[in-house]
Amino acid sequence: MIVVRNARVLTPSGIEDASVVIEGDTVHSVGAEPEANGHQVIEAGGAWLGPGLVDLHVHLRDPGQTWKEDMRSGARAAAAGGFTALVAMPNTDPPVDDRTTATAAVERAAGIEDVEIVAAGALTRGRSGEALADFDGMFEAGVRIFSDDGDSVPTAGLLRRAMAYLRDLPGALIAEHAEDRSLAATGHLHEGEVASRLGIAGLPALAEELVVARDLLLAATTGTRLHIQHVSTSGSLDLIRRARAEGVEVTSEVTPHHLALEESAVEGLDTNFKMYPPLRGRDDRVALVEALRDGTIDVVATDHAPHTTAEKEVPFEEAPRGVIGLETAAAVVATNALGGDPRLFFERMSIAPAGIAGLSRHGRLVEKGSPANLVLFDPNLRWVPGGFASKSSNSPFAGIELTGRVLMTIREGKITYEGGSG
Repeated sequence: MIVVRNARVLTPSGIEDASVVIEGDTVHSVGAEPEANGHQVIEAGGAWLGPGLVDLHVHLRDPGQTWKEDMRSGARAAAAGGFTALVAMPNTDPPVDDRTTATAAVERAAGIEDVEIVAAGALTRGRSGEALADFDGMFEAGVRIFSDDGDSVPTAGLLRRAMAYLRDLPGALIAEHAEDRSLAATGHLHEGEVASRLGIAGLPALAEELVVARDLLLAATTGTRLHIQHVSTSGSLDLIRRARAEGVEVTSEVTPHHLALEESAVEGLDTNFKMYPPLRGRDDRVALVEALRDGTIDVVATDHAPHTTAEKEVPFEEAPRGVIGLETAAAVVATNALGGDPRLFFERMSIAPAGIAGLSRHGRLVEKGSPANLVLFDPNLRWVPGGFASKSSNSPFAGIELTGRVLMTIREGKITYEGGSG
């Protein structure tokens, strides 16, 4: 047995000061602890104990670019960040776009113990935006989330066909990367004051908002479940609110870095602040934080995107977009958005994403008989990130003090990460 003593526990009755006993892969009891009798005892010291975090948007680079990350290293990074489940995007090499590649991805994921990895499938063959992918084959292999992440489906007609098809597959979800490439193909940062001062081509907010508007209209027409990835502008939030009021079945996500950082962070042209979509202005960042709190945005998702140091140590315009985020996500969200509210913290980072992905063993309130997929998180512990478990270190938060740290992650009753001492 594992006994977590003196924790603030998220239970069906709310937050309770209690001890939790774990036996096998299940929570045995919540309340008074049993006699020691050789059990492993973890002293929580008032830290939060709740359902393990769930990430709907991760790039594991496996197969095809495993020098940046692979499933095992990504799983270690996820466990260090408090995650017990994640969704791996299909923009691998080859992409996950048919029965064969989906089966291979699902089989590789099944061999990973630290975290449950769910394979997403592409919307179009080769992610080329020209023809629909093999939805039936991927669905039969176990795929339920479909995305061309890294690119939007380029034409409304093709996306409408995808929506009409996937609408009839139980539990299927379309996750869209909203960006009109005709407006953003040459941009490297937000089209705003900083881009103008630096003389670098920008990516306008309009590029995101046009695709969000299009996709919401198509979802309303087809009745298909739609999830909008990495929302970054206040205009997108306005569109989502309006669509929800009209009954469109849409969910959305925000990244930790868009909650914490603004376009001013790019002034020094540090490529670890170059990401997709770009960091926006102050008004956008504030609007994203408020939207996460009020439920307009359903979940936090990292968009963990590993790149090597050599790839990032080039001129800003030449560097790939993307940053890692699994190991710092909980702390960044606590520091900048949800640190004072454990209920909302677990709702946005565990319960809601597990529900969207249909992961019944994750995102569960802690009670007798619930699955032992848990995270112990100290919202007050200050620390400075560095020495990542990921193969890559392209983090915008390296060397920056954060408040809140994962102390322990438990997946199916087994401790997958223990640390966070400072």
